[in-house]
Order: sequence, then C-alpha cells, then structure tokens
Amino acid sequence: MITKKQIFVMSATAGISVANIYYNQPILNDIAKDLNVSHLAVGNLTTFSQVGYGLGLFFVSPLGDKMDRKKLIIILHVLLGLSLLGLSFISNIFVLYILSLMAGLFAVSAQVVIPMAAAMSGKDKGRVVGTIFSGLLTGILLARTLSGYITDWFDNWHVIFGFSALLVFATIFFISKTLPNMEPHFENSYFSLLKSSIYQLKRFSLLRRNTLLIAVSFGIFCSFWTTLTFKLSQAPFNYDSDIIGLFGILAVAGALLAPYIGNISDKINGNGIKLISILMIILSVIIIKVFDTNLYAFIVATLLLDIGFQAIQINNLSQIYGLDEKAHSRINTAYISAMFVGGSIGTFIGVLCWEKGGWDLVTLQLLTLAIISLGIIVYSYIIKM
Repeated sequence: MITKKQIFVMSATAGISVANIYYNQPILNDIAKDLNVSHLAVGNLTTFSQVGYGLGLFFVSPLGDKMDRKKLIIILHVLLGLSLLGLSFISNIFVLYILSLMAGLFAVSAQVVIPMAAAMSGKDKGRVVGTIFSGLLTGILLARTLSGYITDWFDNWHVIFGFSALLVFATIFFISKTLPNMEPHFENSYFSLLKSSIYQLKRFSLLRRNTLLIAVSFGIFCSFWTTLTFKLSQAPFNYDSDIIGLFGILAVAGALLAPYIGNISDKINGNGIKLISILMIILSVIIIKVFDTNLYAFIVATLLLDIGFQAIQINNLSQIYGLDEKAHSRINTAYISAMFVGGSIGTFIGVLCWEKGGWDLVTLQLLTLAIISLGIIVYSYIIKM
C-alpha cells in the first residue's frame, strides 16, 4: 500500500521534473531581447521542449513496464540535470533548441512516476493519481512564477536553469531512499514494447476518445500560456517577467483541486464533469477575447481555463488507468504522447497566430480548438447513453 511519504516524494518528483518544460515561457521576451531574435524564434524553445517531452513519452516512458521504474527515474534525473546545466550556460539559440529538446526528453520521468503511483495505489487510483497530478500541475504553474522572479532578481535568464538542476539532483536522494523497486511486467523486446504502446489505442475505444480530447485541450492550454507572455508584455499591461510569472500562482489554486476531482472520478461517471469543464474553457476564451485590455478579465479567465483543463485531465487519467493494470506505462505512453504532440502543435500555431494576427487571431484559434473539444466530449457522452 502506498504511504503518504511516498505520495509526497512522487508528487514533488513529478512537479520538479515537468516544470523544466515551462521555465522558459514567462521569460521568452527576456531571452528574445538578450539573444536579439524574434518572438517566433524564441517561441520555438517551448515547442522544442514539448517535442522532446513527446519523444520521451513514446520512446522512454514505456520502459516503465520493462525495467525497474525506480532505476529508470533515477537515470532520467541524472540526464535531466546535466541538460539543465547546459541551459544555464549556453546563449546560442540553435544550441538552446537542442538542449531544450533534451530537457524535455528526460523530464519524462514525471510520466514514469504517475503509472508507478497508480500501480501502488490499489482501489484509490483517482485520489492518488489526482494528488500526484496536483504536484505535477503545481510544478508546471509555479515554474512560471519562479522563473519570472528569479530572472528579474538576477537580471539573468540562465539562473533559473542552474537552480532547477540543483533541485533535480536533490530529488535523486529522496527517490532512492523512499520509493520501492518494482518488478516489470513486460518481458519481450523493446520494439515489441513500442508496438504494444500503439496497440493500446486499438484495444480501447475509451483510450482513443480520451487521447484525442487531451491532445486538443492541451493545445489550448499551451497556446494560451505561451502567447499570454507576449500579450502581457505589451501595452496596456507592459509587465516584466516577474509580474507575468505571478499568473502561475493564480492557476495553482486550480491545481489544488485535482485530488478532489480525482476523488469524485472514483465515484461517478466523468463525462458530465468534462462537459462542464470544456464550457468553462470556452467561457474563459470569450472573456479574454472581449475584455482583452482588462487585467481582472485575464485573472478570471486564467482560473477558469486551468481548472477546466485539470478537471478534464484528471477524469481522463482516472478512466484510462482502470483499463489494464499490467499495461499502465504503455497506456500512459499512448495517451500522454498524443497530449504533448497536441501541446506542441498548439504552441506553434499560437505563436504563429500571434505573429500574423495578434491577440484577435490567437483567441479565435483558442475558441476553435475549444469547440472541437466540446464536440469530442458530446460524442463520448452520447455513445455512453
């Protein structure tokens, strides 16, 4: 049975790992100025981080079914820490692309932790996974605040990556002392493992629907947070990176709801919750489209969007982790890989829309994706009736 101490260490590990994909978001403007590159060029740093994470999900995270998960997590953390040390010194944009890709690739340890927690949790999967995912989301959201403040304090965007490297190396000690070794379930070849990950989509129609939904909704999430940095750095706001980073604290309030959402998911059908959640996201986009110069509108919209996305994610995970306990990592691989492909595409399209049509085109894109998500949820709801 999983203990509170193990849940805490796993939550912290997931948050510290995945935060590295998002440290660059509130400081993109600072990096662009320092390196004298365009918003489109610097926005690709986020895209490369997410692409790396997607590659790690497909090629690395399935190994959680084939080898000891504890050992895999430690190896990934060592490699992640080394990548972050590189980011803390390099100033060439093309080398930064490569290092961002590597940091994303090795930050995938967060997606080894979640299936591990599900396997250890018994009947309380929704509650435990919700708690671990709350730690993961808190890491994502606080990453923006921490990055903005540290960059402003030291007047150097490199420092945040050096600080993160220290955190990553420190977690290795707690992982080694707290988490158990776990026997793998899959004994065939690595190629068979990858093939089996894809096969999970063929096995389960629920997994296909949830995978499509999370790919589109995470595209909304990533597009919003990346372009928000550019929007808030311009008139009438003209905020520096430390103030922009504060929006991450707003969203932590939503992340703290994740365990409660997971607990509800253990007891009732989640499609109704997902329907309400996507309506919250649609409302948030309408608010920032109509009131695009009002600070309070952005605060309310940020809360609505993050709570809505988190509710969709927790319900999705609670459903798919009940499909086959012996294939947790492979199911997670298929699901989260699609999620980050969607996030990468959403980020790229969002930055492109900002360059071509400003905030009006960005919000139109967000609204379009939200309506597509609504259609997927309604379809899932209908076939369950």
